[in-house]
This record gives sequence, structure tokens and C-alpha cells, in this order.
Amino acid sequence: MTTDAEAEAFLDQDLSDLDLTQFKPADWERQPKTARINMRVPQALVDALKAKAAKRGIPYQRLIREAIERAI
Repeated sequence: MTTDAEAEAFLDQDLSDLDLTQFKPADWERQPKTARINMRVPQALVDALKAKAAKRGIPYQRLIREAIERAI
């Protein structure tokens, strides 16, 4: 599919018989962490990340990885 119209037309059809067994969700969280990224950001941003992560009950680094995953 190369256009939104094609995607919408695909989703408009009956997909109940579609075989999705060959698909695997991308789960970056369970893959080994072998690369490191270092960057400088304002302390206020780090504080906001930590607060949001704490609300969700996850480490703030995981929240950052999730944001990166959504961006790609």
C-alpha cells in the first residue's frame, strides 16, 4: 500500500479470514541493549520524564525508548 486511500480500502473489507500468524510484533523492549546513546537535555525535561514514568510505574529510560520507537 502506498496511499492512505489504499489502506482505507483494505481496512474497509472483511478481514476476519485474514491469516496473521506470519506477523510478529516488534518488541524492542525484550531485545538486548547493546548500544548506548548519550545526550544533553535540560534538567526540566529529565524531571518531566521521570515524573511521567513514575506515574506509569516504569523506569524513565524505558519511557525514552518507547518515545523513540513511536518516532520510527
